[in-house]
Parts: sequence; C-alpha cells; structure tokens
Amino acid sequence: MESVILKAGRDRPADALLRDQLRERRMSRRDARFVSAGVFAYYRWREWLNKEVPAAKQIRQALELAERYDREPAQFSEEELLSRSVPPWLAQEMEVTAGFVRAIQKPAVLWLRARSGQGPKVAAALGNTEPAGQGWLADCLRYNGNQDLFCSPEFHQGQFELQDISSQAVGWVCSPGPGQTWWDACAGEGGKTLHLSSLMKNQGTIWASDRAEWRLKKLKRRAARAGVFNYRMVSWDGGAKLPTKTRFDGVLVDAPCSGVGTWGRNPHSRWNITPEDIAEMSQIQSNLLRHVAPALKLEGRLVYAVCTLTQRETDDVADAFEREYPDFLACNIEHPYHRGVTARRLRLQPEDKGGNGMFIAVWKRVT
Repeated sequence: MESVILKAGRDRPADALLRDQLRERRMSRRDARFVSAGVFAYYRWREWLNKEVPAAKQIRQALELAERYDREPAQFSEEELLSRSVPPWLAQEMEVTAGFVRAIQKPAVLWLRARSGQGPKVAAALGNTEPAGQGWLADCLRYNGNQDLFCSPEFHQGQFELQDISSQAVGWVCSPGPGQTWWDACAGEGGKTLHLSSLMKNQGTIWASDRAEWRLKKLKRRAARAGVFNYRMVSWDGGAKLPTKTRFDGVLVDAPCSGVGTWGRNPHSRWNITPEDIAEMSQIQSNLLRHVAPALKLEGRLVYAVCTLTQRETDDVADAFEREYPDFLACNIEHPYHRGVTARRLRLQPEDKGGNGMFIAVWKRVT
C-alpha cells in the first residue's frame, strides 16, 4: 500500500499502479481487497491525515476514518466534509453539495448489467445481488458479495458485464432500435457498445471507434465473450475527417472528461485534476460534437454524455453546440430512474443511486 501512495501522482495514477502491483504480487482475493481498501481510503480521507507520520500510519488513520464514517456518518459535519473531501477550486466549477461529498466518501457500489431480461436469473445465480428497481433497472444489479466475479461461469458465458448504473442509464437514454445504425464515437473498451448491441437485440450495426488501438482490442475480446457480432471497429482520432461516410440513426459521444463524477470510484483523481484540465477537456468535447454532427441522418439523434458535473464540460458545451447548430433540436429526456419525469438535460448525481455523476444531453437533427 505504502509504495502505491508514495509513487502515485499526476502521471502515474494510483489505480493503475495498484493494478500493476496486485498483478505482479499475485495476491489472494482477500489480501487484494484489503490493499485496495487501504489505498482508496487514503485518497478519500487524505486531508484529514497527519502528514508528519509515515505513509503506513496515514493509511491506518484513513481506514479508521472510513470505518467510523460507515458506522456513524452524522459525526462528520457538512462543513468539514465540504472543505476536506474535494479540492478548493471545485466550487468555482460546479455546485458542490453536502449530498455529493457524502456520497463520494463512501466506497463505490459494484454495479452489473445483465443481458436484457436476464437480471433476475443472473441475480439468483450469483447471490448477494439485488436489482436497482423495475423496468430496465431490473437488469441493473447491485452486487454486495465478495467473490471474484471475473472467475464466475456467468461472466465467462457473457451473461453480465461490470458497468456502473449511470453508464447503463446512458444506453437506456440512447434507446437504439433493432435494425438501426449507431456510432459509439468514443467507445473505449466497449462497455456502452455492448449495451447498445443488447438493446438492439444484436440486430443492425454499431460502429465503435476510439483513438487507442489497445482499447479497441479489449472491446473485441469483450464482444466475443458477450456474443456481440453487430459491430464494426475503426480507429478515429476525434478529428474532422470521419472514419466512415455512413449516415447514422444515432451517434453517442461519451466524451473524454475530467471525471469529477467518478471521484467516489477513483478518489485519487480528486487531487490530480486541475481547472486547466477542465478547460482543455471542454474544448475537446466541443470539437467532438462539431465533428460528428454531419454524420447524423435527418431525424437522427445525437447523445452527449460525460461522467463529470462541471459547468464548463456540461451546460457550457451543450449551449455552445446549440448556438452553432440550430438544425439540431434539443430533446426532452425521460429520467432513467423516475418514470414520467422528463428534463431537457440530465444530471445524475452520485447520491441518486450510488453510481457515478453523469451529464446527458440529446439532440435530434431536424434539417
């Protein structure tokens, strides 16, 4: 644990270092969970710790704070949580609420996505698993157990994926139909590509692009395990030259972002991201929307999603797009957790369901 804390920094994220060390040392699942808990507790409670003592003692202090917070959260005042849980500059970028900081101080929930209609079956097979709700949420499963899910037969049979509830909500908002043609423009390792395919019943076509070939290789392996075949992979650097002349029924831009919404899951990121990063990301996000817009068919839908809540990466980007592209009409979005509730733009908060913070906007091409 101490070596991860001492070596981690902006260019060497703690979660990546932790994965490497756990792999190298081949720890048991029990030991790996303990080490991970210590490292993440350190970053959640960093501003409470005595920096004058060795790293090992700081980690013990962090674990004690985490246990106390889990047992008696009311002992921690809103004032101290707001002042110590996040960097001071964040208040200039977004509204920082007590609900937000209380949520990100808790260990992240492990969410699974079962194949469409298979949630109850998967939950029964795994045990210690409960659905997030009714409707599509019945296939969104909260896992409370301790087994290594990657070793389970259900995982190897492609019956479920590990995917945060807010990421699943993005797929639900996209709502692609069987036989349609979609583009997952920033596909990464393919979590949302696989979800789109499931919603499309493996019919139609999904183009999946990313600038990193290694991510696309992981997507290919995941798709094979999940039995997904209705996709095409292509490298794309996000520039004005598009990877295909195809015109799409829908385009998902799950854009690179500061990741503020993931600070519960990735607490080390709180102390690495800067306002300058947010400015850079907002420009990248605007360029991505600008570049993909011509790829939409008439009546096609453009979905913009980022796992952050900062003003410059959410409403400012959406406002700028609407000013530049009057031929795209903003759509009302049904709230994924509340049937019948609609909004022009969605902000899913970590305190809503214990998932990542997420912003979603949707437009339809009308001319």
